[in-house]
Amino acid sequence: MDIADFVIGLVSGLIGFGISYATFSRNKTKDDKSDGKQDGIMLTEIGYIKANTDEIKNEQKEQRKVNADHTERLAKVEASAKQAHLRIDRMEGREYPTAHHGHEE
Repeated sequence: MDIADFVIGLVSGLIGFGISYATFSRNKTKDDKSDGKQDGIMLTEIGYIKANTDEIKNEQKEQRKVNADHTERLAKVEASAKQAHLRIDRMEGREYPTAHHGHEE
């Protein structure tokens, strides 16, 4: 009886080990698939964020160019308006001695 009990215990242990290993392997595969899916989702989201960030950077670069153009144009308009006021003042005989220091246009 001792040998029969030993054999039954050994076989039961091996069967239990086999079932446990099979369950572990199956769950590990599911976990790996789940982890892979999560990684894929995160990489997709990161790609989306990067694309939007690049788009915002490009829009900012274009806006800086527009602002620089407007600043340059405004400076020219201000200079032109200043010269126009000086000419108007001269035409009306209101030229002030400190206004232009003798420069004629």
